[in-house]
Amino acid sequence: MTHTTDQPVLTEDDKTKIVVTALLCMFLAALDQTIVTPALPVMGASLGGGEWVSWIVSAYFLTATAVTPLYGKLADLKGRRPVLYAGVGIFVAGSLISAMAPSMAVLIAGRALQGLGGGGLMALVQTIIGDVAPPRERGKYMVYISAVWATSSIAGPVLGGLLAEYVHWSAIFWLNLPLGIVAVSLSMKPLSRLPDIRRDHRLDILGALMIMAATLLFLLPLTLGGHAYPWSSPLVLGMLALSAATFVLFAWYQFQPEEPLLPPRIFGDRVIALTSATSFLAAAGMFGFSVYYPVYLQLIDGFGASAAGLALLGPMLGSVAGSSISARILRKGGHYKRLPMFGSALSMVSLAVVGLLAGDVSFWVIEALAALTAFGQGTLFPVGTVMVQNAANPRDLGTATGAYTFVRSLGSVVAIAVLGAIVGSAGIGDHISEGALAPAAREGAVAAFRALFFAAAAAQLLSLVLLSRIEERPLRGRTPPSVEE
Repeated sequence: MTHTTDQPVLTEDDKTKIVVTALLCMFLAALDQTIVTPALPVMGASLGGGEWVSWIVSAYFLTATAVTPLYGKLADLKGRRPVLYAGVGIFVAGSLISAMAPSMAVLIAGRALQGLGGGGLMALVQTIIGDVAPPRERGKYMVYISAVWATSSIAGPVLGGLLAEYVHWSAIFWLNLPLGIVAVSLSMKPLSRLPDIRRDHRLDILGALMIMAATLLFLLPLTLGGHAYPWSSPLVLGMLALSAATFVLFAWYQFQPEEPLLPPRIFGDRVIALTSATSFLAAAGMFGFSVYYPVYLQLIDGFGASAAGLALLGPMLGSVAGSSISARILRKGGHYKRLPMFGSALSMVSLAVVGLLAGDVSFWVIEALAALTAFGQGTLFPVGTVMVQNAANPRDLGTATGAYTFVRSLGSVVAIAVLGAIVGSAGIGDHISEGALAPAAREGAVAAFRALFFAAAAAQLLSLVLLSRIEERPLRGRTPPSVEE
């Protein structure tokens, strides 16, 4: 049953204030995805265990992915505002642990706790936008989201590289404390005017634990295989087999509870299913590339952490430009799928060319290709979110948004692990603290990075194929909240 308390009618000014201040909370998670990347080699050198450096990113995405659908349902049960602030609090607590981490293991644990909070912020803000604006009007607010990503994309890599090289890598996490306080204090009054829409839900905790266990069992052998243990070892093969079995069990279990983590009725809609699969593959290409691009620059081209952070400006600006243009096209309605189709093709070709030229051309050629890659990838995500929310029943808005964000985040987790296994096969973890590699080690590393870029291009190709098969439905106008019978 849907419960909506009496609220004053929102003016356009109210809607704008609600969205903008909610985005302040989202900014924490957005900044954290970009600020850490250029500091990964420095963290590995400082704490040891360079072969585990990809887990600084993977741990965050793993927990964030598992809890994202739960946040959507919690927001329906308890209201958007308290759940949003709980997410910020958990995120800041994880930042404290990460900042004080004395070892790689503690840092990874802190990042996992950060993910438990940050994973919900993305889905909750998207849900809040869905509450105040119908799909036909949502392009206006997607421009604001693009502005948040623009700020975090530009400031994050530069700030992360500078702090890691000239202050200390822990400053990256200490920064989240004042940012969290500012975000909550500025958003409290505007968000108090948010319509209090609540629906009865049950949380699928067992489903969340199952998907986390299945993903963890998949990530661990990719980290250990070819380094600590041979790929053919019983331990590596056994964990991969157990992971596959757990994924199958999870898929079966989703048909059992009354309210599963990933409701089959939501993915029964062809638009939602195909859009989710498309974003899974696109996120795999985008996040896999963005995480390992600065590592490539530091090991192959000899960049420092701050220089590698500055080098991310090109692809980040490209991504923001693609998202902004796509969001503006959404505001006009019409054929909103054309630009993402072109962008996916551009991204695929650019990644393939990077794979061909890596290690043999100047930095500026690779940077230009990286910017084109990111522009293409950036065109999809605003459109993908709106397509899912437009196809979902209004009563399932929070759940559908959370499920879509879950699948997209899962693509990031899998990509980081798979691509990390590719570069790890060259023994890069053993050289993570050395800066630029010696000629003997460099040749093998270049071959591994080329394989990584080709794998990302293949993911983008599959994403393009699926995107071409999605129906372009007219965007809905405003509809009253649907009451669940």
